[in-house]
Amino acid sequence: MNAPATSRELRRDSPAPIARAEDLLAWPMIQRLVGYDTTSRDSNLALIDWVRDYLRGFDVESTLTFDDTRKKANLFATLPARDGNTMTGGIVLSGHTDVVPVDGQPWDTPPFEATAKGDRIFGRGVTDMKSFSATGLAFVPELLRRGLDKPVHFALSYDEEIGCIGVHRLIADVVARGVKPAGCIVGEPTGMQLVVAHKGKMSWRCRVRGHEAHSSLTPKGVNAVQIACEIVAYIARRAREFRDHGHQEPTYDVPFTTVHVGTIKGGTALNIVPRDCQFEFEIRHLPFDDPQAFFRDVEAFAGTFIADMHAVSKDTYIAFDHMSTLPFLDTDDSSDIAKIGHRCNCGTGVGRVSYGTEAALFYHADIPTVICGPGHIDQAHQPNEWCEVSQLAACEAFFGRLADHVCVKA
Repeated sequence: MNAPATSRELRRDSPAPIARAEDLLAWPMIQRLVGYDTTSRDSNLALIDWVRDYLRGFDVESTLTFDDTRKKANLFATLPARDGNTMTGGIVLSGHTDVVPVDGQPWDTPPFEATAKGDRIFGRGVTDMKSFSATGLAFVPELLRRGLDKPVHFALSYDEEIGCIGVHRLIADVVARGVKPAGCIVGEPTGMQLVVAHKGKMSWRCRVRGHEAHSSLTPKGVNAVQIACEIVAYIARRAREFRDHGHQEPTYDVPFTTVHVGTIKGGTALNIVPRDCQFEFEIRHLPFDDPQAFFRDVEAFAGTFIADMHAVSKDTYIAFDHMSTLPFLDTDDSSDIAKIGHRCNCGTGVGRVSYGTEAALFYHADIPTVICGPGHIDQAHQPNEWCEVSQLAACEAFFGRLADHVCVKA
């Protein structure tokens, strides 16, 4: 398969500013990837198969790791160094293929079609985060033409949006095969700023089982909603303590650990003491705050209600289900991969962010990792998701400088 048609030649010598989508090297590839509906609940195999065939057109083979249903897959592919090395050193270019749903959102353009309007491109995933992967893939023929000093790896994952699920299998396969990259760049939207750290996250579900009674006889019941709300109020108090008295790290966009209750449901009718209530909560923690310590405190507070609950009915309880864990990222700003990132985005400084990414999982697999990608997180997940053409041009310039770094010097 040939490379997608491009509307301009690659230049490394300060090309004229790009003002139109059509002038982007990666525009055809962005159109291709955004055109696949890869909502997390659905399969991503059409996109994965297309990328595999595209790379195969350059004699680059891909390894796929599937989910249990075999309806979703990760892709890992390596552009070999000119000496044939595919195993050691080099850089991973990582992106997730799945996107969030568009259900109920008022879109002005077809969500699964990259649409250029003025200085913006609209489409689901154009910011989060298909444009980064599309730009990297568009650079494949140039990287191979120039020859690589070290291998370049492409990692495309499934189910990032619902808990960074697929990348676990991808990383496990990479480690099992003995591939040892020197570093990784994850292309989540950062406004093309180099990000070296983000918070960790843990989440839980709390289930309160009370005892039903007529609302005129409340002492004979155990009100699951009210007990749940007591625990929610405790969590809110802890959130204020983190904000007002906890550790502060001003280099983060939100400089303290945050706690959040996202859903709550319970009860059946106003005149019935509710038997059941459940809610879900999370902590997004700075690297030096312990999320398990916070959870133990919540669990201990909930335990103070048990004796009174059991005095009415032994069938009552409060239970917690662990839902997810995403570790923190904390890459040394002086690491080799950070230095490469600095050079590729012209040393525009580093950031630390509150949202989580797959970067943390590469980092905790002993692959030094940074984040840098086009667009901004507040443009993601929205109706009419968009990315500025200037951001995509900056991403292409980033890849051009990365090519200068990884390719054999003339």
